Amino acid sequence: MLKNTFLAFSLALSLISCQQQSQPATATTATSQTQPVKHYYPEKGDAWERKKPEEVGMDPALLEQAVAWAKTQETEQIKKDFSTQAEIFGQPLGPLPATRANTNGIILKNGYIVAEWGDTEAVDPTYSVAKSVLSTILVLTLDKGKIRSINDPVANYIKDGGYDSEQNRKVTWEHHARQTSEWEGEMWGKKHDFVGTEAFGKGERKPRELQEPGSFYEYNDTRINRFALSLLRLWEKPLPEVFEDEIMDPINASDTWKWVPYQNSYVEINGKRMPSVSGGTRWGGGLWISARDEARFGYLFLRNGRWGNKQLISESWVKEATGKRGPVGLDYGYLWWLNTSGEAWPDAPTTSYAALGAGQNTVWVDPEHDIVIVWRWHNGNQNELFKQVLAAVKE
Repeated sequence: MLKNTFLAFSLALSLISCQQQSQPATATTATSQTQPVKHYYPEKGDAWERKKPEEVGMDPALLEQAVAWAKTQETEQIKKDFSTQAEIFGQPLGPLPATRANTNGIILKNGYIVAEWGDTEAVDPTYSVAKSVLSTILVLTLDKGKIRSINDPVANYIKDGGYDSEQNRKVTWEHHARQTSEWEGEMWGKKHDFVGTEAFGKGERKPRELQEPGSFYEYNDTRINRFALSLLRLWEKPLPEVFEDEIMDPINASDTWKWVPYQNSYVEINGKRMPSVSGGTRWGGGLWISARDEARFGYLFLRNGRWGNKQLISESWVKEATGKRGPVGLDYGYLWWLNTSGEAWPDAPTTSYAALGAGQNTVWVDPEHDIVIVWRWHNGNQNELFKQVLAAVKE
């Protein structure tokens, strides 16, 4: 049943959603045996050290075979010129690029680049991978004491009318992060129920009764956009600036990424006009980013929120957000896709997890094998690539 549900989600996503080398930058952490382990962290720009597969315990022929297969998997889901966006998702609210890159990807082992294909520097919409970024902003909000508990009702903090109704006042921050909020209302002209072909395209849904918040899982961008606005009101600072200051600058990301709002998603806070960003590109806009920068983001999570000698996000959050299935619904953490049941990717470790977006856009993290894979604009068979890459790892 779970496998069918996850496959249904993947289908829904397709409709909706001379190289310089630097001296290795390392940081020391302790293992459970208290033995120090030095991890490599890339500097800013192209000075990201490469290793031959055999140098990190991988079979070069098998890895080359995996990459060769990945190159054949160009997506048929999102047209290169985004011309079918309205048909698939409904009336756009934000801009889209004129074109996108072909399928591309990068594989990290122990933090080093062991394989790379396509244009990994292309800055493209990453669709719902942005939801995992919003999850990261949530932990920053908790870490800085702006929220006392993830189980607190959002209505305790946000007084803009969005949580005043009997239904909405029960919604907690955790409900938003689990996609179980059942929040009722309209955000930027899109209603919570996804009813109406013009507004939602092929993503239109049949009417249903609302359930108690926390009791029903539904993948829902309107509710995630409400979540993003609530975070903005807490920070009183545009979330792209929060992400840049707290995460992207510390991990030495490029300056090319941007988080694009809708034309109508602006609010006034403390007398200043600020953009409220979305958790995807279903209706245009969203997080536009390169595969290389996404690899840095995935690597931060592989290292349990640490970059160099600085803990950027709580290690306990990384384990909670990516290692625990939600109370209802799919293998879903805090806006991260999980594999705890082994149904999502049968040939991958149950401890692996991913940020996923339509297109398909994939940032996969495998703590067991110290691997991060970013794979963009492919046909959705993540398990096959993971299987082939893992076959190249010499046990």
